[in-house]
Amino acid sequence: MISKKSTSEIDRIRHCCKIVHLVQKKLKPLVEPGISTLELDEIAEKTIISEGGSPAFKGYNDFPASICASNNESVVHGFPCDTPLHEGDILSIDVGVKMNGYFGDGAFTLGVGKITEEKEYLIKTTQHCLTLGIEQMVADSYLGNISHAIQQHAEKSGFSIIREYGGHGIGKKLHESPHINNFGRPEQGPKLKIGHVFCIEPILSMGQPEITHGCDDWTVFTKDRQPAAHFEHTVAITKDGPEILTLEEF
Repeated sequence: MISKKSTSEIDRIRHCCKIVHLVQKKLKPLVEPGISTLELDEIAEKTIISEGGSPAFKGYNDFPASICASNNESVVHGFPCDTPLHEGDILSIDVGVKMNGYFGDGAFTLGVGKITEEKEYLIKTTQHCLTLGIEQMVADSYLGNISHAIQQHAEKSGFSIIREYGGHGIGKKLHESPHINNFGRPEQGPKLKIGHVFCIEPILSMGQPEITHGCDDWTVFTKDRQPAAHFEHTVAITKDGPEILTLEEF
């Protein structure tokens, strides 16, 4: 069942999302050759705590860190580590915040220093897939319209959809119903309602869609070791259309 959130509940989610956005703004200019993802994780955790929140990921099913840091062929759920980033890498950072019993969640991918045109195109396409998916979040539309919009643009642009992972509901839990595939047919699935709050989360690969898991049982890799990109916003459906909560500032 997909729960509808009250105005006060959306306000609580919004506050979590403001912290997510603050962390993202702080981390983005720091992503340069030579910095480690462990350093980024420490900065993220300090920022979240200083704003009165707690890292949503740390301890979640024993995940050890405050951010997921996935670079190059790592798709999602990467552990921060002390290995320095290199020129030409791409890095996805996923941030979750819990506060006052509610959650916010957001992710972005960016290049480390100068990257290839192909990687730049992958990042821009994934981000545009996010925009197109969010545009479908209007009352009385269908969940499948979100999935279809993402798939159409990704595949038209020459990229593969990572099918095992996708978006989700969010609220009192980090992951709530429904699971939102990044592929599907239009006009299918549940109807969207005012008060639904979803994380829209396209994940694209430059190569084939098959994945493997690392020895930590968390980190996901593309099987062919081609780069992947990942973007995510927490979005509420309002009477005026979709409201992106993870773009709001204090």
